[in-house]
Amino acid sequence: MPRTADWEIPGEFQPKPEDYRAAFDLDRALSAVLGLRATVPDDAFTAPVLGTERAGSGVLIRRDGLVLTIGYLITEAETIWLTSAAGGAVPGHVLAYDQETGFGLVQALGRLPVPALELGSGRRVGAGDRVILAAEGGRRHAVAAIVVARREFAGYWEYVIDRAIFTAPAHPFWGGAALIGADGRLLGIGSLHVQHAGGSGRELRRDVNMVVPIDLLPPILDDLLTYGRPNRPPRPWLGLYAAEVEDAIVVAGIAERGPASKAGLKPGDRVLAVRDEPIGSLASFWRKIWAAGPAGSEIVLQIVRDGETMTVRVASADRGQFLKAPKLH
Repeated sequence: MPRTADWEIPGEFQPKPEDYRAAFDLDRALSAVLGLRATVPDDAFTAPVLGTERAGSGVLIRRDGLVLTIGYLITEAETIWLTSAAGGAVPGHVLAYDQETGFGLVQALGRLPVPALELGSGRRVGAGDRVILAAEGGRRHAVAAIVVARREFAGYWEYVIDRAIFTAPAHPFWGGAALIGADGRLLGIGSLHVQHAGGSGRELRRDVNMVVPIDLLPPILDDLLTYGRPNRPPRPWLGLYAAEVEDAIVVAGIAERGPASKAGLKPGDRVLAVRDEPIGSLASFWRKIWAAGPAGSEIVLQIVRDGETMTVRVASADRGQFLKAPKLH
């Protein structure tokens, strides 16, 4: 991610203070968005895919230094630094990351001279709502956006969000960015840049950001702070990357040393069913796997490889067991 002096959102896309003055102080709210840089060991499980140097944003959500971000920025992080528009940098410590929602929590290990942003949990957010998607750096790094959709999102890495928030225009540095509502409260955390199909007749596509809704945080927050993860059995994880290709679910990649690799699955395998239940979409594929039981359950897949139908039995695992635990400072 470029240094804050090297880029800015074009002025016509930046939020204007006069548009929010009656509801909240725009610059004060934006100051709660922090820069986040993480360093991950070379031998970390996620290093080959996510890299060892990660940068994005986080949001101060409590005055005691609790910072909310997107989990992939801090997974297996060895060192974290937090910066604010007010200046200065403080180290941070990874408290938790939740694979199901995608959220991550960091504790600042020094004073952050900025206000905390109040959570907008329970607020109904829908298509057409005016919002702000903000990276660290104030108005220059914020986009005045519109919610274009609330719908299911399925990720290739064994991930599903029931009612993700999609916003446009797309922010160029979305990872960990704050989605702020018209009342100045935090509505979600930026996760991805994707394309959204819209319009009527022809399938028009536009660049949008996928945002994880803040409503997913309160039910698990106490567990994350206490245990470092939700206090429930972990989902079965296969360690494969899958995509929808011409109405079929195709294995696009395999995590090294993961359960799918050990079971002999290969890129290009077409998945027909989980046990005897046909798959209709990527989201249904992941949900059928998770419905088989907790991590460790055997997952039986019907696949096609080189024109031959076969059965593959995968001994699923807890994804967290493959990841380096946060180090105490």
